[in-house]
Amino acid sequence: METGDETRFDRGDETPERLKGQLSRLVGMTAAQLRRVAGEALGAVGARKDHFVVLATLAEFGSASQAALSDRTRIYKSDLVAVLNDLADGGWVRRAPDPVDRRRNVVTLTDSGERRLAELDRVLADVNERVMAPLDHDERRQLFALLGRVNAHLDTPPGRPGHA
Repeated sequence: METGDETRFDRGDETPERLKGQLSRLVGMTAAQLRRVAGEALGAVGARKDHFVVLATLAEFGSASQAALSDRTRIYKSDLVAVLNDLADGGWVRRAPDPVDRRRNVVTLTDSGERRLAELDRVLADVNERVMAPLDHDERRQLFALLGRVNAHLDTPPGRPGHA
């Protein structure tokens, strides 16, 4: 498990200048720290990131088959089964046969699941606040906008419109 020290980007004189100039290293180490902080916060309330992802997806888009939920959340179907088992055991989702095609299950968010999602929203809002504490409102907005642009650029295959 990462303790945080391994994920520090800059250790002053111990870090070669050449490494300090590598965006992939900075972003990767920042992402590792974000995963750690968020994972610890979610773990403190008995949750995992994939729990939040599934609950948020169901809340926003409504009930879905497990296959559709896997596609939408980008959680592998085999991994999704374990996540759904956790969520069903907590009473946060309900799986039932699809009335149109009884060979598949439809997953539905329960009222308890909506309350759980609100709890996880608060936990992650606290994480965001902790992570973004050194930035003012405009810097936070700018960081999100810049990262969004970089992600959109990287998501566009070379030779397609929108790729430089």
